[in-house]
Amino acid sequence: MQYIYILAGFAIGIIFALIISYVKKTTADKNILKSNELAKKIIDDASNESENLKKTAVLEAKEAWYKTQKNYEDEIAQRKKEIYVLEKEYNERVSSLDKRLETLDKKETNLQEFEKKIKTEETEIQNKKGELDKLIEQQNSKLSEIAKLSREEAIQILKNNLKNKARNEAVKEIRQIAEQTKAEANKLVAGILSTAVQRMAVDYVSESTVSVVSLPDDEMKGRIIGREGRNIRAFEKASGIDLIIDDTPEAVVLSGFDPVRREIARLSLEKLISDGRIHPGRIEQVIEKTSKEMDENLVEIGEKACMETNVHNISPNLVKLIGRLKYRTSYGQNILQHSIESAWICGILATELGLDQELARRCGFLHDLGKAIDHEYDGSHANLGANVARKNGESKIVINAIEAHHEEVEYQSVYAVLTQVSDAISGARPGARREMLETYMKRLSKMEEIANSIDGVNKSFAIQAGRELRIIVDPVLVDDKKTAYIASDIAEKIEQEMQYPGQIKVMVIRETRHTAVAK
Repeated sequence: MQYIYILAGFAIGIIFALIISYVKKTTADKNILKSNELAKKIIDDASNESENLKKTAVLEAKEAWYKTQKNYEDEIAQRKKEIYVLEKEYNERVSSLDKRLETLDKKETNLQEFEKKIKTEETEIQNKKGELDKLIEQQNSKLSEIAKLSREEAIQILKNNLKNKARNEAVKEIRQIAEQTKAEANKLVAGILSTAVQRMAVDYVSESTVSVVSLPDDEMKGRIIGREGRNIRAFEKASGIDLIIDDTPEAVVLSGFDPVRREIARLSLEKLISDGRIHPGRIEQVIEKTSKEMDENLVEIGEKACMETNVHNISPNLVKLIGRLKYRTSYGQNILQHSIESAWICGILATELGLDQELARRCGFLHDLGKAIDHEYDGSHANLGANVARKNGESKIVINAIEAHHEEVEYQSVYAVLTQVSDAISGARPGARREMLETYMKRLSKMEEIANSIDGVNKSFAIQAGRELRIIVDPVLVDDKKTAYIASDIAEKIEQEMQYPGQIKVMVIRETRHTAVAK
């Protein structure tokens, strides 16, 4: 019985296994069928997608090809336009060159004709020159025969005639230029002032070298001399100034080239005379005290002058030298007052020209600084003043203005020219300076001598204190045209042969008088 159950169980198991196997096979077949269908669907989808991608790629390729083709066509069209423009410009240039070549051909033809004409004229001129030489030869021979002159004398006469003719032509030109210059003077005044209208103001050193001290009575002379002259020796040794006692009543004379020392000696002697105690020790004490007072006074004078001219930031050493200028003179003109005048004149000129007024005043104020020390060192006052200004920090423009105001060096700026002009104006104004009578008379005589040496001059007169030379010419020998030549010739000779302050006006007068008597 058990075997039956086992066999039945085994049979059932086999049946179940077969059923399960069948079910699995059916399921597998279904899965394979589904897989095949899915694979076919995937293949169909991939085929469709591939077809779509192919179509899309073909369309994109066609579109890119069309775009590229359009770009190439546009670029070709643009190149065609550029080529057309270049071709047009080329054609225009070719046309222009053709015209120029045609013009050059015409000019060349004209030049050839002109050269032929010139050669013809040269031939004619040579012929005429030959004829003229023959004619001149004949005229010279006739002139020699008529005037009984030698050939050389006749040639000299002809030369003089030609020379006078050329001189008359030159006078005409000079007159025209002068008139044209006067007409344009107002427009060119700035340029004229800075470049042309300048005249060297020549430096003269004609100073007073003595000072006179008044005495209360002649007995004071003996006290000044002292026992065996010890007081006067002590005074001269301490002051460096000569004390001259002569027969002049109630006065003694101090002599020396240093004006500051002479002033210290004068003040010291007046203090000694007022005090009454005169002996070597007292003399030395008073002179030493007066010297210290003088140093302080010089600084005070210099500072006052700087304030008056509105010139600032000057070295203390220069301020003291400026104070020393108060005791220097040139032709009787006080150098300090001259420097102040020059400063203001230079500033005014600079204002009119649109330049730096303060810098111009500084140049004019310091231009004669060297005169405070030129008796102590060798060299001109312009050179010494420039060296002192350079050592005390003045600018190059100021140094050049000091150094060049007597044309010892070249100008480096317009301020140097203005400084020279202001120096000349201050020194040449009426009443500014005086000179020795002998020098003055020699200058006037020299002016008249130069004028009288010119042919055709009858009389000459130096007037206006030598600032004007008036000349009267022979109206028969000199015509109106020649008067201008005589004036310029005399002015040029005066400039070359004479030295003088300021400027001299030369006036030539030609006057014709006819007299008839009625009876």
